[in-house]
Amino acid sequence: MDYKLHRERRFRHFISAPFIWMMIFPLVFLDIFLEIYHRICFTLYGLDLIDRWQYIRIDRQRLSYLSVPDKINCMYCGYANGLLPYASRIAAETEKYWCAIKHKKGGSYNAPEHHKAFLKYDDEKAFMRKYKK
Repeated sequence: MDYKLHRERRFRHFISAPFIWMMIFPLVFLDIFLEIYHRICFTLYGLDLIDRWQYIRIDRQRLSYLSVPDKINCMYCGYANGLLPYASRIAAETEKYWCAIKHKKGGSYNAPEHHKAFLKYDDEKAFMRKYKK
């Protein structure tokens, strides 16, 4: 909560609040459609469902020393900063199921951890061995 260390920025914080809070709409929209996709498609694919509560943690509002606005902000952050890794995990499991081929090397691309098990880019022989049985 470094913002508390910068009282001179109170006006800036006040101005930025609507921009932070308006993100709740796309986040909830994402959450609804992500969960519909996750529950239906993972079941159809035979994939294990991802436990959302391993990612979304809303608990800091129980801390008695926080003000009401801080508690509300902490709830928002727990939701938003858990939802996005949860969505990323669902996307990763989808990518493993549907693709599992590494991207072409080069540039500053930072491959996700799950790409380590993917087939190399442009390795036709490995692809044929694995998928053309």
